[in-house]
Amino acid sequence: DVENSIEIHAFANSGAEIAPGLSQGDRVVALVQPVFWPKNGKLTMRVIQMHKVGLGELLERIEKLKLQLISEGLTDASLKKPLPFLPNKIGLITGAKSDAEKDVLQNSKLRWPEVEFEVINTLVQGDRAVAEIILALEQLDLMSDVDVIIIARGGGSFQDLLPFSDERLVRAAAAAKTPIVSAIGHENDQPLLDLVADLRASTPTDAAKRVVPDIAEEFSKLSNAAERIWFRMSSLVENQQQSIASLRSRPVLASPFGFVDNQQEILTQATRRLGEILGFRIERSTSEVEQLHARARSLSPQLTLERGYAVITSVDGKVLNKTKKGEEFSVISASQEISATVNQVRERDVKRN
Repeated sequence: DVENSIEIHAFANSGAEIAPGLSQGDRVVALVQPVFWPKNGKLTMRVIQMHKVGLGELLERIEKLKLQLISEGLTDASLKKPLPFLPNKIGLITGAKSDAEKDVLQNSKLRWPEVEFEVINTLVQGDRAVAEIILALEQLDLMSDVDVIIIARGGGSFQDLLPFSDERLVRAAAAAKTPIVSAIGHENDQPLLDLVADLRASTPTDAAKRVVPDIAEEFSKLSNAAERIWFRMSSLVENQQQSIASLRSRPVLASPFGFVDNQQEILTQATRRLGEILGFRIERSTSEVEQLHARARSLSPQLTLERGYAVITSVDGKVLNKTKKGEEFSVISASQEISATVNQVRERDVKRN
């Protein structure tokens, strides 16, 4: 970003309506008239009216922006990115040699001495602060080894914290891919950056505690976990030893061959009983099969043919009850199939009962 400036002037006798009591650094609203100087090609602005922006107007603008951010969903909890358990490197944006910088660095080192930081010092108040903070944020967001970014300032007046409610900075933080921790001011201060940040810390010290785990606390957790594992393993081994001792005291294990002999006797008796049952069922089934065979044979057409009867069929195998002269037919006897032709047909007068 490039900052540009333009000259704005008001002469004592120009009739400009300028509110009294203005001082350097005040925020103002001005009605100006452009003035172009053809001789040197210079463009200036002549003040017609100018007054200081009141606190109420600033609060109203911030509240409108807050409602707009909420309506766009930029403050939704679903968009909050989780912080890593142990960051590879932490990006820190804060004022140079400020108390906020010392609080974050010192408390982080106390909690985890090996923690690494990428610190970018910027202005944290005034008109140029927003552009510098946005540039630092974009630089840190592009660093692949930076896992989380802390934006910190140690409190201040309402006017001092206005850069952290600037729409440009708030939207830049919402668009960042790296998790953002906002540590601006104290517990009662809440600029708009807090709403879109992935985590709001009440103070810079709180930010260090929320981002960096306490090595002593983690060692204590590991020690407690190791003790619980050892206790559970010891209990498990003791229970298994008791189970083994109980099994060894049982008769089946005290005299294993006696158990085998008993089972062998049971198996022998079962085998003998099974043989008897199978023999009986086979004998009965054989008798039933012979009876069925004799019954089926008595009903067999072949047995009828063997008694001297014959079956007369047509050429296509259909049984004939009637025929006519010249028709070919077959005579099926018990042992032969005879082909013949009808020479003469005489009708019989058969009386049916």
